[in-house]
Amino acid sequence: MTSLDPATIFYRDTELDPGRTERIVAQALHGCDDGELYLQYALSESFSFDDGRLKAATFDTTQGFGLRGVAGETTAFAHANELSDAAIARAAETVRVVRDGHGGTEALSPARTNARRYTDADPLSAIPFAKKVALLQAIDAAARARDPRVVQVSASLVGSWSVVEIIRADGSHARDVRPLVRLNVQIVAASGDRRETGSHGLGGRYLYDDLFEPATWNGAIDSALAQALVNLDAVDAPAGEMTVVLGPGWPGILLHEAIGHGLEGDFNRKGTSAFSGRIGERVAAAGVTVVDDGSLDSRRGSLTIDDEGTPTSRTVLIEDGILKGYMQDRLNARLMGVAATGNGRRESYAHAPMPRMTNTFMLGGTEDPGEILSRAKSGIYCRSFGGGQVDITSGKFVFTCTEAYRIENGRLGAPIKGATLIGNGPDVLTRVKAIGNDLALDEGVGTCGKGGQSVPAGVGQPTLLIEGLTVGGTAT
Repeated sequence: MTSLDPATIFYRDTELDPGRTERIVAQALHGCDDGELYLQYALSESFSFDDGRLKAATFDTTQGFGLRGVAGETTAFAHANELSDAAIARAAETVRVVRDGHGGTEALSPARTNARRYTDADPLSAIPFAKKVALLQAIDAAARARDPRVVQVSASLVGSWSVVEIIRADGSHARDVRPLVRLNVQIVAASGDRRETGSHGLGGRYLYDDLFEPATWNGAIDSALAQALVNLDAVDAPAGEMTVVLGPGWPGILLHEAIGHGLEGDFNRKGTSAFSGRIGERVAAAGVTVVDDGSLDSRRGSLTIDDEGTPTSRTVLIEDGILKGYMQDRLNARLMGVAATGNGRRESYAHAPMPRMTNTFMLGGTEDPGEILSRAKSGIYCRSFGGGQVDITSGKFVFTCTEAYRIENGRLGAPIKGATLIGNGPDVLTRVKAIGNDLALDEGVGTCGKGGQSVPAGVGQPTLLIEGLTVGGTAT
């Protein structure tokens, strides 16, 4: 366990007094519809190993608070990295801008939970600095020894430990202690003048121990190397409208970006999502069920409570093709007349919360993945994605495939390079023709961006067959 006590971390060696802080918050939020004081103390470290040497090692400690007051649809927010009652009192002046003249009644505090989605232990201090560097050295050496075509290896190890405490106007407190670790391996392989890259990462809300297991990091090497070598043999991708089969797991990033953001409450309350006002309507093919679940143990996107203090839950967004609901924070839930779903998230104390995804994925179906592939007589199979762009209002997206193959006569053919998937999120859901029984979640590497904020997130899906999807290729 960490030597820092989460229960006293905000009141030890600071100018905060628990009772006085509660009174300041109560006075600041009196007359508001909602709001909270969000305290955060965070430790983080990162190690980067490249070209056979340690390139960077960083360690950072941050602390601060964010005070938010909500009146109607208007939010006042102030933050500082000084933990003192005087600083909070100064921040209360900002909240007064929306509070004055408003006759609101403070919303009830979120329900309490005894759930524990991850350990409270600190992953940073349990393993010595030298052992972390030695792990990256071992990964570098092992990767280079795997194949003579390996010309560059990059490995990184990242960890953080964050304590958050949320204090509301009624004096209620909610605390969460959040570990997060991640290991990434990237390999460049060369053959003649051609160089290709493969990568693999994994992590979650647990300690470093699992990442230091030889089977774990050797598996990451094998996956990254296999992708690089496959891409060395890749041919130009075809272009046009065709059948696309998406593999399980990480390809769910397409679902996250092209569909997930459109199911967040703020976009739908404001009428800017392609899914706005469509609750109860069919928005996807039969069999398509999409959920957001922040209550999965130890997953990268999981939280015991969200950043407003609401316990996370399993929220059904689409059930058997019918739109059932949206992801909600407290503000949007109140304005839309529904319950908060535990999706109020923020990057840090310096940011106000907004509706965000946690772990968003499509449930599995009943079909065998091999049978699904055999039904696609021609087209492409996408195993992994890189970057993409999405327009929330229209749902239009463009995604780059980092590992993909031709499908020929119902079997995997040659690997292809330069393939992009182009489409419209809501439209793609209606084109799903087969759903595999192999649901998989990603390995724990996702980071979601929205409104200038980044938060860890998870994705997943089973094997999917989609007909009539536009593929951008490089073949002439």
